[in-house]
Amino acid sequence: MKPRVLIVDDEERMAGVAAMALARAGYACETCSSAENALESLDASLADVVVTDWKMPGMDGLELLRRIRARHPGLPVVMITAHGSVPSAVQAMREGAFDYVTKPFDNDELRAVVARAIEMTRLERENRYLRQEIAGAYSPDAIVAESPRSQELLDLVRRVAPSRSTVLVQGESGTGKELVARLLHYWSERVGKPFVAVNCKAFAEGVLESELFGHEKGAFTGAMTARAGCFERASGGTLFLDEIGEIGESFQAKLLRVLQDAEVLPVGGSKPRQVDVRLVAATNRVLREEVAAGRFREDLYFRLNVIPVSLAPLRERREDILPLARHFLARQAGEAGRQLVFSEEAEAALLGHTWPGNVRELENAIERAVVLARTERIWSEDLLLEQPKAASPLLAAGGTLQESLDDAAADRIRAALAEADGQRAEAARILGVERTTLYRMMKRLGIR
Repeated sequence: MKPRVLIVDDEERMAGVAAMALARAGYACETCSSAENALESLDASLADVVVTDWKMPGMDGLELLRRIRARHPGLPVVMITAHGSVPSAVQAMREGAFDYVTKPFDNDELRAVVARAIEMTRLERENRYLRQEIAGAYSPDAIVAESPRSQELLDLVRRVAPSRSTVLVQGESGTGKELVARLLHYWSERVGKPFVAVNCKAFAEGVLESELFGHEKGAFTGAMTARAGCFERASGGTLFLDEIGEIGESFQAKLLRVLQDAEVLPVGGSKPRQVDVRLVAATNRVLREEVAAGRFREDLYFRLNVIPVSLAPLRERREDILPLARHFLARQAGEAGRQLVFSEEAEAALLGHTWPGNVRELENAIERAVVLARTERIWSEDLLLEQPKAASPLLAAGGTLQESLDDAAADRIRAALAEADGQRAEAARILGVERTTLYRMMKRLGIR
């Protein structure tokens, strides 16, 4: 739809000139001869921008601006003032006008001002939508936490989030350490600023220094331009350093200096740069033990461990298993275009599993079940979980559990493809999943 511009001017000719100029730029224009009519029109159908003359009989443009600001706070208003009337233009800006143009106005100038106002409106709507999405995704009600330990964790995160203190999150792989870091960010005043996540284990030590602190042009081979590091890119926001226990001793000293001085020195640079970030670090190691073994600096440990947060493994908070499983099922089944529920047998299998891979393993199991389920009800065999009391036939040939589960899923998909004579759409129908889900699984399993 074309952006809608409401033009308010008691001089019909001037309103027509403005409408013609803006219509040529692709806007849908409506004219009103009085401020009172303009307010009625806005109540009936909100515009994207209002262009109004300053001097009009009855309610003038300034009073119209005030009324619009009261009724529609986000609606930009462009004022048209007499040539050389600087004081009135300044007053309009103080009252909240987006901008002003002077009579006789230049058509290109009017179009440029309206274009900026339209863009501002669009960006504000997008920001409002994103804020609502974030508020929904990270609201306390959206987080699955049924067990007392999970509820205590959420309460701690809520209390810690508004502070600037460094947080150290410790827990087994797959327990949700990054989710905690994101909650700390989105429940703080830094929510409008960047959240930057870095897996320290993914970089060699020299590369990690450049990634976090940045580098100057020519600092090393291939450094064709200067580049800001993650500390600077997260300015005003939150920097999440995952796998912090994997960094080497020499880099530990450099990171300690950054935390002490709140400034970074880019690789190849000579002048430190101030940084303002809230640091959240995470590890699946017990850092106290790493300190005792001499693999982690004690002074850095205390700098990171200002507020410790420990995540319990899923096997120790079993009240969360079924709520989490149902949460993942609703999302995965929705993406696959299916309506699925767990059988009592499947729920018993979920509760009886030890979940060595924690929440991540549970999510993967539900994704497999959505692909493999033959009916609207998920059974225990669809989950492909390891049986604790007897060796599974899937493991008889050796290999890891994940490899065996993937082999079983691949066999099921290949059988469906064979039954469908290679037609992927038909194979997806046989499996009861969307084509996109089937393609994603085929790509991950290497099926051509």
